[in-house]
Amino acid sequence: MNRLNLRITPTLASTIGAFVVVTAALVLMVQTVTMEEIIRRMGGDLVDLGMDGAETAFIEQLHAVIVTGDYTANALDRNTIDPADSADIEAYLFGALAPMEQVSFISVVNSEGKGIEVDRGDADGRFEGGDIDIPKDLPQFATLLKQAEQDETPFWSDPIYLAERNHTYFVYVRPLRQKGKPSGAAFIGMSLHRMSDITWYISTDDITVFLMREGSTEIIAHPDLHEKYEDLSADTPLIGVSNAPDDFLAGFHDLRDEQSHLFDIAQDLDLMSGYTSDDEKRFLIVERKNEELKGLPVRIGVHFPAEFLDQPVHQLFVALAIATALLLMSLIGSVVLARRIALPIQRAATSAKDVARLNLGTVKPLPKSRIRELDDLATGFNAMVGGLAAFNRYVPTSLVKRLMTEGRTESPPEERDVAVLFTDIAGYTAVSEGMTASETAAFVNHHLSLIGAEITRQNGTIDKYIGDAVMAFWGAPETLDAPAVPAAKAAVAISAAVRADNLIRRQNGKPPVRIRVGIHVGPLVVGDIGAPERVNYTVIGDTVNVAARLESLGKEIDPSAEVIILASKEVEEGLPETFGRQEIGPHHVKGRTEPVEVIRLSE
Repeated sequence: MNRLNLRITPTLASTIGAFVVVTAALVLMVQTVTMEEIIRRMGGDLVDLGMDGAETAFIEQLHAVIVTGDYTANALDRNTIDPADSADIEAYLFGALAPMEQVSFISVVNSEGKGIEVDRGDADGRFEGGDIDIPKDLPQFATLLKQAEQDETPFWSDPIYLAERNHTYFVYVRPLRQKGKPSGAAFIGMSLHRMSDITWYISTDDITVFLMREGSTEIIAHPDLHEKYEDLSADTPLIGVSNAPDDFLAGFHDLRDEQSHLFDIAQDLDLMSGYTSDDEKRFLIVERKNEELKGLPVRIGVHFPAEFLDQPVHQLFVALAIATALLLMSLIGSVVLARRIALPIQRAATSAKDVARLNLGTVKPLPKSRIRELDDLATGFNAMVGGLAAFNRYVPTSLVKRLMTEGRTESPPEERDVAVLFTDIAGYTAVSEGMTASETAAFVNHHLSLIGAEITRQNGTIDKYIGDAVMAFWGAPETLDAPAVPAAKAAVAISAAVRADNLIRRQNGKPPVRIRVGIHVGPLVVGDIGAPERVNYTVIGDTVNVAARLESLGKEIDPSAEVIILASKEVEEGLPETFGRQEIGPHHVKGRTEPVEVIRLSE
């Protein structure tokens, strides 16, 4: 029985074409059936994640408010803070308000409504504190105080417009008890301005986040709400949505309701759509109710361009059309490719017959090819024929070569060139001597805020706070070509900030704060360090030790300096000429056999 012999060109063309058609058809069919739903679901997941992110941003701020209220109540109940000592309470309130950037004021009053209040002031970094008399100063709070005496459960107030402040506030009320009896309340106020700051921070050029009052369409927070503050009054403590500071949101009642399930959006979210004055389609999503915001009677809303949900579906159909056109081009290409592959193989097969017969004189060299494998075939075949022709005159010889390659990939610990900075207060014991616990906490928090702000401005990573000391580094997680430069800039900025703060301390009759700063740059191991159940992203290595020793060396170089910044020669070599510097010379530091060339930096 004769075997069926197929010719290579039609066989390759039909085989490649069949695989292309079957594979592409299956992919297109699967995409058509499933991708639209998947893309819409992905859009819904992105919306849900965005809403969850906005909710988390608010919860973080509200959590700090509630924890502060609970801690204040417990401290007064246990006499950690003396309820009869106004100065002690005021110092505590200063320290409590400092880290809560979104809180406007905090006050503690007794059952008669008299107590102490600390206010954030005009956001210039200087707080204002003093006595407060609720019946006299804030009669709107009298009802809240009465409710706090009757109910031990903390609660949020309705919006309260304070005429003397020309602004509206939500107040978190924490009832106070001593020996089980009502003893007053703690009031923590968040203004519409402060709450709008949060929406401004988490909004983008395309996405606008806002807060609505629960059960109504009144606006509580919006990135541009400051444009409407002059409309606030005792009669209208909140801005109605029709008077919202952006045109799209102002048309809220004219928006069209969408079916949220088509985009797989959570059922507790209302989805609407509409057009801006520029005829741009946008979607708006608002919660029906929020159970997670610690009792604050608000709900989160967001509006964004429609293409965030619609564009992926449109792009899918465009992609399908393009894929169909590419399929036809692939079929044509498969025929052309099959011919180009088959031609040199056919010539090689013909020549191989002559080689098998040892008719080497009649074998023509195979031409070169743009396809690497075919070019290798031609080169090898031609070399083989040439070799056989040469050896054929002597002894028939065959030569087999074998090449084995083996590779192994390892993941060694990641090393980076990192700049490390240490700061510490010189004579901290003397500075803090005589301070109460609350005063000490307020002092340390204020000092670390000054230091941390300058490190953050230079994009540094704060590794840890060690009491009153700070460790920070540059060069990780992002890679920097010259990490010593921002580290030095941060050190100089810290020096200026401490000196400016000391002027205020001297005016208030307080001793100045003296600090030491050490900087070194070099290779370090960077990554998650720690036990499996808990790790820290940190740096370890000799560079850290040298930076710490340079900071400590400041007490020997100039023990009376208000600020002393010591850096290694490696740091100084990477700095521009604009930095003031003074060569101190080589010094031995603990843990190193070789001396370190020490440079003193200045503003």
